[in-house]
Parts: sequence; structure tokens; C-alpha cells
Amino acid sequence: MIPTKVKRPRNVDWKRAAAILYGDWGTSKAYVIGLAFAVAGYSSFWLIAAMCVLTALVGINYMIICRLYPDGGGVYASVRHRSEVISIVGAFLLIADYLVTAAISALSAFQYLGVPHPERFAAVAILLIGLLNLLGPKQTGGLAFLVAIPTAVVVITLALVSLPHLGQAFAHVQPLHGTFAQNWAGFVGIVLALSGVEAIANATGVMKLDPGSTDEHPSVVKTSTPAILVVMIEVCVFTALLGLAMHALNDLQIVNGDVNAPGAQGVRDYMLRYMGQVFVGGILHPALGHAFGFLVSIVFAMLLLSAVNTATVDLIMIQFLMSRDREIPNIFQRLNKWGVPSAGMLLATMVPVVLVLLVKDMAGLADLYAVGVVGAIATNLGATSTDRKLSIKALPRALMFGTFLVMAAIEISLLIDKPNARYFAVTILAVGLILRGLVQERRIKKEGAPQLASERLPIKLARLPGEAKVNSLGAIRSAGRTLDFALREAHNAGARLYLLFVREQPFMTEQDAKRKWQEDAEASAIFAEAKQKAGDHQPLFAYAVSPSAAETIVDVAATLGASRVILGAPQRSALVNLLRGNVIREVSNALPEEIDLLVYA
Repeated sequence: MIPTKVKRPRNVDWKRAAAILYGDWGTSKAYVIGLAFAVAGYSSFWLIAAMCVLTALVGINYMIICRLYPDGGGVYASVRHRSEVISIVGAFLLIADYLVTAAISALSAFQYLGVPHPERFAAVAILLIGLLNLLGPKQTGGLAFLVAIPTAVVVITLALVSLPHLGQAFAHVQPLHGTFAQNWAGFVGIVLALSGVEAIANATGVMKLDPGSTDEHPSVVKTSTPAILVVMIEVCVFTALLGLAMHALNDLQIVNGDVNAPGAQGVRDYMLRYMGQVFVGGILHPALGHAFGFLVSIVFAMLLLSAVNTATVDLIMIQFLMSRDREIPNIFQRLNKWGVPSAGMLLATMVPVVLVLLVKDMAGLADLYAVGVVGAIATNLGATSTDRKLSIKALPRALMFGTFLVMAAIEISLLIDKPNARYFAVTILAVGLILRGLVQERRIKKEGAPQLASERLPIKLARLPGEAKVNSLGAIRSAGRTLDFALREAHNAGARLYLLFVREQPFMTEQDAKRKWQEDAEASAIFAEAKQKAGDHQPLFAYAVSPSAAETIVDVAATLGASRVILGAPQRSALVNLLRGNVIREVSNALPEEIDLLVYA
């Protein structure tokens, strides 16, 4: 047995991390601007500006949190060392948020496309995205980056065509009406797109390490800080700019919580599309205005559907982590053959589908939405700012605590003023705590005390004592031609051969860390056939359960001092390769120069 530590690969750079965050924060422009006008009319700019300031404060504070927690800074992970109960509460609040995020993003996407009965299309889209996630979450930062590029281009273009109208917009801006309590309620009502910052905090464990840092002493500041900073500036500047430009539109009227415009009814939920039609049509031609409005719809629909996928992946992730820590039933960490918790995927898909079909309205979903994310962020900020063991200077600590007070006040207001949001969050929290109580009770009865999950994921290697250097490592997935080739090459060269079977699954449990190849039917069958075919030149066997097959292959090859690695050409379709990655390319990029890579096709 030669143990080696297998970790989830840190290969998310700042651009991909920024794209993940932009997939959530960037969508705020799609619906917040219209909702703000429905709340405050031609004085809504002040509410939008206040929301942008709050977004900036939260972003600055989460730069600090990502620095402090390079292995995961979401509310569940970062608060757990201080209080398990508080971390559980924060986690369930975040789950409530992600459930509504998936529903509200899908509905908004099809409202921008202007299809009839958008809630039906949204439900189907959520189901399809859930089924897609059955294949397993693979780092989608590259795809998110591709979606973010046309979105950024469209937003910049829309901002440019809005510039000539800013004078008229300033003239239309009215001071806030009513009492402070009324304006505060309006502000609280538009605090929506903040959950993405929790997603990027959870992702610090897969971000690239800073130069000079190590796995034992990690630092991801040079990845997390620019990712948050770039997106924060874009979201704050362009949301405020477009929120101001909206005031240049004439004769907008608030009718029963919606917004009507001349010749267009109910533009609240697709305000940017309407702005594009009016501004571009006024500068060039009405036909071009309609074409640009359609382009806005397509681009933001893609970004909003990307946000659905992000919410689904995060839901599955947090349910698995809690199940792994024995906080919710074990069923949420039972994996399918692609390494995905099917029960977690089912909950992450079906609840948003039910929500979007029952509520059917953006304002109604927004009422359910903010309690979870605001509560989770407030919990994280409050616990971090009051932890004297953390290295935070006095001024940033005071700023974080001040932001916590604002978020806590917003949370209290939401709980008081939005009964639907309160009922939804409390229901999710109550169900979660009941499940946790049942798990804890069963664990105490069955085991007496909890056991800590192993931090090392051993790779099982059957090795003879006193052996010399390993010459070849063959990574196999089946008893096919690659296996025959590896055995033949080793026999002809008189070289010793290790055969490695990697059971790839994105999440690890304590049982996975202890699993042996004799307990894996597929690995046992392949190794048995290898013994039969090898004759008197028997290979040695290696087995691993790992979230990254490529990472493990490279790790084992380096550990054993292999002179060459033999891989078989993948037989998967181009679509599956796109979704799950190409192992050969990843191994080739990571393999040391002194180890040759031989691909059998």
C-alpha cells in the first residue's frame, strides 16, 4: 500500500471564477431595474444606486473572506468551526435561496424571450438542466466565460446608446417620496442578486494557488480578488448607469405592480429589452431597434439559464457536504455511476419546478428569494467579523461588521414585511433541522459517537517488497485493446507494469476513501482478466476513487517513478467530452517532462 493524497484540482483561474460570479451577479440587471421602477417609479434610481453600494460593500468583504478561507469560504464551511448550529442554519438559508434562484432565473429567461406561458418553458428548462447535471458537475468556468463575453458586449453597447439620453434621464429623476420606512421597504424589495458571492466563496477550494503558496499553506488572493473586483465594478457601474437611463423613457406607468410603456404592456420583467428597442430604434431605425431588443433577449436568456445551472450545481454540492458531515440523511451522498447524488439532484430540480409553476410571477418569486441569501451572507459576515482569531485589520473588520448590521436589518425587514418569504425560509429551515435531528439521533443510537472523515484518500497499490523502479503505468477503464496493448508492451520490453483503475466521481465520502478494488465489481473483473492474459509476466494493480482521473493518473505516475504512462483513446462523443473534459489532454498538460505519454488508439 502506497498512500498518496488526492485533492480536487485547483485549476480555476480568475477569469473563470469571475465568469461564475458574473453568471449570478450579472443577471441582476435583467430584472432588478424593472422591479425597482415598479416599486418607486421615476425615483427608483436612488434605490438602484443604494443597492449598487450594498453590492460593492458585500464584494469588498467577500474578498477578505476568500483570503481567509482558501479551501472554501461559503457560510457552511467558514462558520462551522465556530458553531455547527449556526453553520447549519446558514446552509439551509442558502438552500432556500438557491431553490428560488433556479426558479426566478429560468422564469426571467423566458420572459425576456417573450414566449407565451413562460413558466411552462421555465419548468421544462429546469428539468433539462437537472438531467444534464446527472452526468456530473465538471468545471464550467470556460462555458460560463463564453456566455459572459456576449453579455458584456451587449451591456456595453446598451450603455453607449443610453449615454445621449442621460440628460433627459436626470431631468426625469424624482426625489424619493414617502417616509424612511416606506423607502426602506422599497430598497429591501429589490435586494436580489447577491447569492453569487457565496458561490464564489465556496469555490476557493478549486482556485489556482498563488505563486509561492502550497496545498499545506494555500492562498488564492490573486485569483479571488480580481474575480470579485472586476465583476463588482461591472455590475455596480452598469446597473446604476442603465437604471438611470431607464428614467429617460417617457410615459412609463405602474399598473398593479407591473410597468406599462407606450405600445408595450408589462415591460417590468424585460426592461432592458424595451430600452434597447427604444434607444437603438431612435438612433438608427425602429427595425434595428427591434433586432437589438431581440439580441438582448437571447443573450440575457442564456445568462439566466447559466444561473439556473449554477444554482443547481451549488444545491447538489451543499447537500452532499452536509450529508457527508452527517447533518442530513445519507441518501444525499449516494452517488450514481457518474458520481452525482441523485437524491440531491432530484430536490434541486423538482422544488424549483414546483415553485415556478405555482408562483408564475417574478415579483412573487422575488418575495420568496431574498430571505435566504441575505440571511446566509449576514451569518457569514457576522461570524467572520467577530472572530478575533482571524487576521483582519481594524478598519476592514469594522467595515465588515457594519455591512453585517445592514444585512441583518434587511433580513429582519424581510422576515417582517414579506410573510411568504418568511414562511418559505422557515419551512426549509424546519424541514432541514428535523432531518438533521433524525440523523443525529440515529447516529447516536447506532454508533455512540461521530467519526471524523479521513482527510487522506489512499490509492490502493498491490506492491511487492524490494522492487525496483516501475517502468510503465497503464490507466485502464475496460478489459479491451488498451489493456492488451499495455500487457504486450510490458512483456516485449521486459518492463514491470502497473495497471491503474480510477473510479471517477466528483464527491468523496469516508467509505470511498477506504474502498478497495476487490469491492469494485468492474475493477475486479478487469484485473482478473489482466491476470489471465498476462501469463508469467504478471502486472501490479492500483486502484483509486477520485474526483479527477487525470489528477490521480499524474499523481500515481510521479509517486511510482514511472517512465511512461499508457492511455487509451476516449470513445466518448464530442458532447460528452465537452461536458466532462478530455482526460488525455489534462494528463498531457500536467505530466512531468521525464514521463512519456503513450496513447493507444
